[in-house]
Amino acid sequence: MTSRAVYAAFALNGAAFATWASRIPDVKSDLGLDTRGLGFLLLAMSMGAVLGLPTSGRVAARIGIRRAVLLGSSLALVGIGGAGLAVTLADSPVLAAVGMFLAGLAIGVWDVAMNLEGAHVEQLLGRAIMPRFHAAFSGGTVISALIGAGAAAANVPVGVHLPVMLALIVVAMVITARGFRLVARGDAEPHDEVESTERTRSAWLEPRTLLIGVVTLVAAFTEGTANDWLSVAFVEGHDLPSWAGVLAFAVFLTAMTAGRMLGTILLDRHGRVPVLRVMLTAAFAGSLLVVFGPPALAYVGAAVWGVGVALGFPVGMSAASDDPSRAHARMSVVTTIGYTSFIAGPPLLGFLGAHVGVLHALLAVGGAVTVALVCLPAVREPAPREAASPAQ
Repeated sequence: MTSRAVYAAFALNGAAFATWASRIPDVKSDLGLDTRGLGFLLLAMSMGAVLGLPTSGRVAARIGIRRAVLLGSSLALVGIGGAGLAVTLADSPVLAAVGMFLAGLAIGVWDVAMNLEGAHVEQLLGRAIMPRFHAAFSGGTVISALIGAGAAAANVPVGVHLPVMLALIVVAMVITARGFRLVARGDAEPHDEVESTERTRSAWLEPRTLLIGVVTLVAAFTEGTANDWLSVAFVEGHDLPSWAGVLAFAVFLTAMTAGRMLGTILLDRHGRVPVLRVMLTAAFAGSLLVVFGPPALAYVGAAVWGVGVALGFPVGMSAASDDPSRAHARMSVVTTIGYTSFIAGPPLLGFLGAHVGVLHALLAVGGAVTVALVCLPAVREPAPREAASPAQ
């Protein structure tokens, strides 16, 4: 029951995020925002996440994992649903930004809590399944993005679509959370005696942990850029209708989901570093097709980009958890770094897009991937784990 509950929590989290992301072009149009203005709106969500993520672990520790995911999902309803109402009823960028700030806080708590639950389940099973949990996230985004595309094509107001979808997601999350194993923080720490002797050693000072964080940051930036700007780039850069831009977003998400479902086979066969080296390079190539190709090839590029970025973030989570006695502290660091980039990076790209255009701003993906390729050795599996794998 526990693993199914984690799959569902990741899928619902992805659905909540994509509900918002799928209507970004309509939000931009309804509020009359230019690229810079949309960047500021997205930055509001980023600021909420940046403030919330570092304390999310403490929130989960104080109230328990189950209550943390319920708190996060409920606040996401208020934030994202409220932003939708602000767009449609109030025509107010300021109120929409307040809603997205709250949504950033909410998604930070929700994300950290479900990743802690997922890491614990992975350790109990004794095999790497984190990419499949993140595939569930991607699957949730695919379904939600397709619903968003249909809503956009049918001219459903943002102020109707967002609150209704988030309300349904919260109801589903309440049911799902009953299957969580980690009701309280104490259940998640079987290595308390080991950690108590190392409590003064901060994971923020560990070079390997920080390098894993860099790889995760780049993967999150590459994924987040597509989430926030791919549909806009297709609409404005390739002169396509709104529904076609959302369809490109759905193509990206579908490809990323497939990459995560099949990626565990590649990881087991070839190891983390070789697989990520090839896939991140593919993400770079896909982004180039999106920028420079005609619309037909740009859709192919969106698919290649999606596959290429599929494993970076979940592998970062697994690498941070290689040593169970330090997993909690290291995952907190890596998750904070990764999700800060996932939500904060794309708005900054929006400011670049205001000068060079959204489509050409996507070239920043290539520079980020180059940095990750240099840091990749940090995510390599430790020798003891490799030796134990056949027995599992």
